[in-house]
Amino acid sequence: MTASSGKPWLSLYPAGATSIEIEFESALDMFAAAVRRAPDNDAVRYFDGAISVAELDRMSDALAAALADRGFGAGDRLALFMQNMPAFVIGLLAAWKAGGVGVSVNPMFKSRELAYLLADSGATALLCLDALYAGVARDVIATGNTRVQTVIVCSGTDHQTRNDPRVLNGSPAAVNDGVEHLLELIARYAGKRPPQARPRSSDTALLTYTSGTTGEPKGAMNTHGNVVADAQILRDWVGLKSNESILGVAPLFHITGTVAHVVLSLLVPAPLILAYRFNAAVMLDAIREHRPVFTVGAITALTAIADGEGAKPQDFVSLSKLYSGGAPVAPGTADRLEKIYGHYVHNAYGLTESSSATHLVPLGVRAPVDRDSGALSIGVPAYNTNARILDDGGNELPPGEIGELAISGPQIVPGYWNKPEQTAAAFPDGELRTGDVAFMNTEGWFFIVDRKKDMINAAGYKVWPREVEDVLYSHPAVREAAVVGVPDEYRGETVKAYVVLQPDAKVGAEELIAFCKQKMAAYKYPRQLEIRPDLPKTASGKILRRKLRDT
Repeated sequence: MTASSGKPWLSLYPAGATSIEIEFESALDMFAAAVRRAPDNDAVRYFDGAISVAELDRMSDALAAALADRGFGAGDRLALFMQNMPAFVIGLLAAWKAGGVGVSVNPMFKSRELAYLLADSGATALLCLDALYAGVARDVIATGNTRVQTVIVCSGTDHQTRNDPRVLNGSPAAVNDGVEHLLELIARYAGKRPPQARPRSSDTALLTYTSGTTGEPKGAMNTHGNVVADAQILRDWVGLKSNESILGVAPLFHITGTVAHVVLSLLVPAPLILAYRFNAAVMLDAIREHRPVFTVGAITALTAIADGEGAKPQDFVSLSKLYSGGAPVAPGTADRLEKIYGHYVHNAYGLTESSSATHLVPLGVRAPVDRDSGALSIGVPAYNTNARILDDGGNELPPGEIGELAISGPQIVPGYWNKPEQTAAAFPDGELRTGDVAFMNTEGWFFIVDRKKDMINAAGYKVWPREVEDVLYSHPAVREAAVVGVPDEYRGETVKAYVVLQPDAKVGAEELIAFCKQKMAAYKYPRQLEIRPDLPKTASGKILRRKLRDT
């Protein structure tokens, strides 16, 4: 049964309809309509600064013209390596206006990770936070192993004057090696525009990187049609209006932040409230100051805000359209947060390959809890979306039966960047095989009960064991390594490593953890590490992660 066949849950949908008409061919057309409709509305609010829709249009025009002058054109990739700041929005729009593609880069990446992503994406331009340029990107670019020719830096202190010391630590010394500053370029190119780009629905708008089963990152090709469709699905699902601002809880490099924050705000247009990087106290102050109406974020982030010092229910009166995604939500947690927020936290489900949401709990409706597993429902399929439960042979299963969740709809990407074999395996006939084990009940509610593969979900961030193991194996003292996810009260899951040392090696667990910390993003390195004399294996010598998880 799919979301479009029996429809016993039709009454759950906003307006009682399971489909909507998508209004725009591309994200660029979508934003142009917003400029015509509401040029004076705030597009971005950043501490005490604000950028109007018209100003955002002019700034992105100027940057696009500067990029075009530097050889950036149709199909080229602009990597965006920064925190949650206005430059991300300006850069993404500029890439589209110059006919190119935005490439989202995790600001926690270290040199090894950044080098892989830049090389794989073939990015020719980089818009980078100045601190990240000085600490990470400069050395990567200097190797000559990327195609990056143009580097533009921006500062967390741009577009505001508050300089909140809790998150803004100033900038490093000015760089003088041919790197230009975003604000200077915008001023120099003010009033200029690049040749007009007219992307089609099928053209790639974003490359957002996920991880494969082997740990090799893959660039999901989120098309203009994908991101416009999912932004409109979210807008219509919650009935978001232009006077209802969006709180930027999710990191903008993540598909949730890019689509459910940035693209959604450009569509409505509604003000997007940004605060550099996540800090619960800073977020609480932003809520009090700007009174946002909608957000979607990891349950750990929403919990941290709710548990912030001095947080009171009256602080959250405006935040009536509240969603959580990226990590499972325990029913008890949802109940506790409802008492603090004064609003029910609705579940949402999606993947990088689905350009954000595919399943949502209808606004104002409480998600059911499965009696057997105790799992809270992820919702029902969003507008224009079909979802099925399949057995190992790809056959559709009836309600109540457990199998792999498969999804099709306008938000599903056409595949992975330059990876035809992985694309064929993950998207047979254009339908996404999620790798998540799930079931649908007779009323049409979907429940995730397990993960099919070994991926670790640490506070909404995906971690693949193989990548962590590869880093451990690069230490001369390590003979064998296995990495699993273990329960964590705050993060949901955390990374634990089991290690067998080389004969006569003298190294402790803390030293190995510190070694990984230097080479990996903060959410990836193991928080726990156990040194053992051996690891469980199959008869053929394959390490059994499952047995380690079970212990």
